[in-house]
Parts: sequence; structure tokens; C-alpha cells
Amino acid sequence: MKTIQFREAVCEAMSEEMRRDESIYLMGEEVAEYNGAYKASKGMLDEFGPKRVIDTPISELGFAGVGVGSTMTGNRPIIEFMTFNFSLVGIDQIINNAAKIRQMSGGQIKCPIVFRGPTASAGQLAATHSQAFESWFANCPGLKVVVPSNPYDAKGLLKAAIRDDDPVIFMESEQMYGDKGEVPEDEYVLPLGVADIKREGNDVTIVSFGKIIKEAYTAAEELEKDGISCEIIDLRTVRPYDKEAILESVKKTNRLVILEEAWPFGNVSTEISHMVQAEAFDYLDAPIYKINTQDTPAPYSPVLLKEWLPNHQDVIEGVKKVMYRK
Repeated sequence: MKTIQFREAVCEAMSEEMRRDESIYLMGEEVAEYNGAYKASKGMLDEFGPKRVIDTPISELGFAGVGVGSTMTGNRPIIEFMTFNFSLVGIDQIINNAAKIRQMSGGQIKCPIVFRGPTASAGQLAATHSQAFESWFANCPGLKVVVPSNPYDAKGLLKAAIRDDDPVIFMESEQMYGDKGEVPEDEYVLPLGVADIKREGNDVTIVSFGKIIKEAYTAAEELEKDGISCEIIDLRTVRPYDKEAILESVKKTNRLVILEEAWPFGNVSTEISHMVQAEAFDYLDAPIYKINTQDTPAPYSPVLLKEWLPNHQDVIEGVKKVMYRK
């Protein structure tokens, strides 16, 4: 095993796959000469050259469309958005072309493309640069959505996403690029759609994903001091999500808390809540409790932002509520 940063895990995954398959290329703003806005493609231009690591103008609509079109001529592009907030400029290409082309062509045309970059808040970036888009894209059939929370998962899942024959939305976080973690020296690939139990427990299930799951870890440590045993499930893939892993855990703990950095209306936690009450209602000993951001655009003020974002105290409060403890 070796210890690397999240950004290095992303770079290794892309580089290893590009060495394996010459049809893979990386394209986006500042990915080449600048080594990536977050240095997630450091050194790749030197190794693969300007035909496979391509700097673009500030035109997400344009290079998203070029990427989708190139899949139809046998390429497997990785399209980097400096942030998924900017993907809105090119969302027509993602939703109306990438996600639908396999069905609209009667299965004759596949679209093996990865759209990757940061999602959700990253400090004081204000309302238009702090949005969580996981549930937006997960709502569209034809797309797979991956949101890793650590370097090990990021590398293994990104390699799987690049090899997948369908379009994959791969979401990271500016606040995780410097996170360190262990990854194997040897090559490995993690399957999409399989959750991971990060912490085993018996009293309550906590489901989360992405960088906000760190708040669940902190809460679980505190709750353990009060004799409450939390099981934490990292979804890793939001679509398709691992329904069986969640149900199996809830049937053991009989309680469910869902932590998600997204607005409270119509999101991933809403979908999971519906699924669990529909398929495991008789196992629940308390109502499902979901934790989201406040139902407003993200504030710029650091004081307001702290109140807007979920934190470990919110998780502790939610767990104690489903445990009927004060």
C-alpha cells in the first residue's frame, strides 16, 4: 500500500487507463499546460501529449458536445468541468445527447464518456458555485453517478467509470483533493453500484456519500461514548445505488439516518427513504430521519454557511431522535 492524495488518485486512474487504451483522452479547461485547476492531471500532458490531454476555451457547451460526438467515432473521452456548477452551460449535451443516444439509436451507438469535476460547496464560493448536483443527474435515465469520499474509492471507481460503455458523472470536491489515503501498489478496479460499510454497528444505520460523510464519522465517534453503535454506509455510487446493502443494514439496526449535502426537496435521501419504507417498513422502529442543507441558496457569509451546511452535531441529533434519546 502507498499513501497518496485524492488528486493523485484521480491522476493515477486516468493515466493508467490512458496507457491501457489509446482511445481515451482528457479534455477541459486548464487540464494540460496548467496541470489541472486542482492539479488532478499533473504530468499528464508531458506523458500523453497535446492530442490526448487537451486544453479548451471556456466553453462547456462546446467541449461537452465535442466529447459526446467523439464517442461515436470510437473514442472514450474524460471531460473535466472545473466545477459541476459550470456543467449547466453544457447540460443539454449531457442530458439530451449522452444519456439518450443508446436508446435513441436502438442500441447501435454507445456513449462511453466520463464527465468529472467537483460538486457541492467548497467554502465561501457563494450561491452559484456551491450546488450539489448528484440528484440532478441521477434523476436522468442513462447516466451513472459516482461520488467517492476517499482516495482509494476514487481511484478504483474512476477506472471502472472510464471502462464503462455508458456515460458516467464522476463527482469530486475541491475540499477533498488534498485528503490523503492508502491505495494498493497493484492495479485494482472497484465495481460501480456497490456500497461500502465504512463502520459496522448495531443500533442505527447512517447512509451518506461524498465529503459530507466525514461528519458522520465524527458523530459516530461521539455517539459511541454514549453507548450508541452506528453503522455507516458509503454509497459511493448514487445511481445505481446499492439497495440491498441499505436494506440489509436497516433490517439489522431497525433505524435509518441519511446524511446528504443537498437541498431537502427531491434528492437522493428522499429516494432512499421511499425505498426503505416500501421494502422494509416492518423492520423500522422509528421514522427515517434525513439531514440536508437548509432550503436556500448557499450563503457567502461564513457564519451563515456554517448554519446552512449539515454537521456532525446534526447527525448526533438525528441519531438520538431515532433512538428516542435526549
